[in-house]
Amino acid sequence: MEVNWPSSCAAVIPCLNEARSIGALVSQVITQLPSVIVVDDGSTDGTGDQAALAGAFVLRHPSPLGKGRALAAGWEESRRQGFVWALSLDGDGQHSPSDIPAFFQAAESNRSHLVIGDRMGNASRMPWIRRTANRWMSRRLSWLAGQTFPDSQCGFRLVHLPTLAQIPITASHFEIESDLLIQFARAGEPIAFTPIQVIYADERSKIHPLHDTLRWWQWWRTARSKRNVTGERTPRLKSAPLTRST
Repeated sequence: MEVNWPSSCAAVIPCLNEARSIGALVSQVITQLPSVIVVDDGSTDGTGDQAALAGAFVLRHPSPLGKGRALAAGWEESRRQGFVWALSLDGDGQHSPSDIPAFFQAAESNRSHLVIGDRMGNASRMPWIRRTANRWMSRRLSWLAGQTFPDSQCGFRLVHLPTLAQIPITASHFEIESDLLIQFARAGEPIAFTPIQVIYADERSKIHPLHDTLRWWQWWRTARSKRNVTGERTPRLKSAPLTRST
C-alpha cells in the first residue's frame, strides 16, 4: 500500500480553549499535511481565530459538545473535502508533528486502517495518574477485544475514512478513544501502534474527573454486554451544528 499522504490525508484537531498552543501546532502540522481542519468545540478564548490565522480550515461549535462530537465533525468534513485518511491530534501541544511520518509508515507496512500513537515505551514521562489510568484502561480494553493494546487512550491517531464510515461510533466525549478502538477490533480491522514522543508541560487536562469517568463506565458496561454479540448495528453519531471558516 503506497499512499500520497499530503493529498490523501487531512489533519483533524479538536480543540477547546487552546488559543495559546493551536497557532504553533497548526503551523508545524501544515508543513507535512497541507490540509488542517480544526474543530473549535465552543471555545471562548479565540482558539478558532488563532487556528485560522495559522492556515487551518476551522469548524466552530457554538457551545462545547464533547471531543467525540468534535472528532466526528472533523472526520465528516475530511470526507466532504475528498480525503481518504484523517490524522487526529490533540490541540494542547502534547503530540509532536515530527512523529507524523511514523503513522504513515505503520499504515503502509501493516496495511492497517487504524494507527494509534504509543507513549508507553517512555511512560515514566507521563504524569503518574495518567500513566496508571491508561494502563488500567488498556488492560480492560485488551481483554474486551481479545488483543493487546499498549496505549488505548492516545488521541494521536490515523484512521481510514471509508472504513470508519462503515463502523458504528456513538461516543460523544472522551470515551471516543475507547469506542473507536473496540469498534475497529470488532469489525476485524487490523490495528497498529507506533511509538511517539511523550510531551507534558503545564497544560490542564480537559477530562472532568467525575463526569467523564461516569461516561466511560457507562460506555464500558454497554461495550462489555455486547462482547459476545455479533452482527450488531448501532446508530452512527450525527454531526453537530457548526459554522465553517477559513
